[in-house]
Amino acid sequence: MSSMKQSEIEEVSTSFLHGFYDEMYDNVGGVRPHYKKVHKKFSHLPPKELLQLHAAMNNRMLEEGITFNLYQENHDEPLERTIPFDPIPRIIPHSEWVMLEKGLKQRAKALNAFVSDLYKDQHIIHDGIIPRRSIVNNRYFRPEMMHLSVPNDIYINASGIDLIRDELGHYFVLEDNLRSPSGFSYLFKSRSIMTETFPELIFSHSVNEVQRSLNQFLTSLRSIAPLGKKNPVIALLTPGSFNAAYYEHTFLAQQMGIELVEGRDLVCQDHKIYIRGIKGMKQVDVIYRRIDDDYLDPLSFQSNSTLGVAGLMNAYRAGNVAIANAPGTGIADDKAIYTYVPEMINYYLNEQPLLDNVPTYCLGRPDELDYVFTRINQMVIKETSLSGGYGMLVGPASTASEIRAFTAKILRNPHNYIAQPTIKLSTAPICTNGAFAHRHIDLRAFVLMGENQIDVIPGGLTRVAMTEGSLVVNSSQGGGCKDTWVLSK
Repeated sequence: MSSMKQSEIEEVSTSFLHGFYDEMYDNVGGVRPHYKKVHKKFSHLPPKELLQLHAAMNNRMLEEGITFNLYQENHDEPLERTIPFDPIPRIIPHSEWVMLEKGLKQRAKALNAFVSDLYKDQHIIHDGIIPRRSIVNNRYFRPEMMHLSVPNDIYINASGIDLIRDELGHYFVLEDNLRSPSGFSYLFKSRSIMTETFPELIFSHSVNEVQRSLNQFLTSLRSIAPLGKKNPVIALLTPGSFNAAYYEHTFLAQQMGIELVEGRDLVCQDHKIYIRGIKGMKQVDVIYRRIDDDYLDPLSFQSNSTLGVAGLMNAYRAGNVAIANAPGTGIADDKAIYTYVPEMINYYLNEQPLLDNVPTYCLGRPDELDYVFTRINQMVIKETSLSGGYGMLVGPASTASEIRAFTAKILRNPHNYIAQPTIKLSTAPICTNGAFAHRHIDLRAFVLMGENQIDVIPGGLTRVAMTEGSLVVNSSQGGGCKDTWVLSK
């Protein structure tokens, strides 16, 4: 491999383009203008040097403990691994990002309005936009949140909205992640590793910096402090070191200068939440939770939970502590509710959606179920309540026996499933064995909502399906990541 010539690298780089939109190359194999410098840099690096740089960057991930738990069949325990990091950045031109940013802000605003309405007056149900059955039968609907006052009416401080591109380069929203979206730390660490390894390359581009987004995140959390407290005590509630995203929890707490706590560190007294410490008790004003609703409070939700805080919901109802994201926001990232987001945008904002959904079929509707079954080998089918690449059938990549088994699961409870046509996800070059190869990607964009302010972190996290031909980019399923550069001009 060390003797590979430039022409051979180019051949590898253009061999995978047929039928897909590629971020670096156009449909005749030419390099897109905004990628010229990056292409020149990486295509001129000797394969041996590229291999060494790539290995050093991934070793840096390991040294810093940037790991994820990978769950595999036939293994009782998860395998701890680093996130495969690819050094070739994904670049988004300024004009393209302006359009995406507007669409993301619009979507986040409408989703927050939906959650607020749902737990107050439920106008969207009364007006027949969303059927009541889709709400009351949803596992993420929390009656405990009904008519509860939420600071500044902000239910969704942080959202992760997954975007994909089809073979024509058009963007679609694949799904919304609104409970406790992950991936922030990989975004920031990807940037720092790229800046340290290729400083000349990144500074030769007008790349929007991402570090200030941590301050925007902190500002959004401060904005929901009870009674508008100016210097609130903010704590990140983590399930603990065994959690797959624990590195991210420690990273965010450290970078934002907030407390990192587990449920056992907190206590509820007089409907207030306190941190136990050597110097006594300190009242907490805002909890940024990274645990699911079920485990937040054993007195309100799952009674055997040891991860949350007994009495937390009472303190929340009393207005003495804020929770981000608010309990019950999961109703808005359910995959069946996703189908109604375009209607939400029109209903709450009186606007047309700037970003389209992927065409989606709800299998609880008999006509849509029949339609999907006639072309199931062309569909991606997802269980509505699961995420992270679990509970999925990718029709084109499944065997006849796998399709039969999944069909039987659907028929037992079709309301639990949605189907989408297989989108030809865009590709981007990655480094493998010192050469270029092309893999499918998506983009997790992060939207931060505070008082009178919505910010989108420039670029977000590009996730990569590291296996050739795979469409599954989730880290929990073996996916990797790369730095995402948004050009400022």
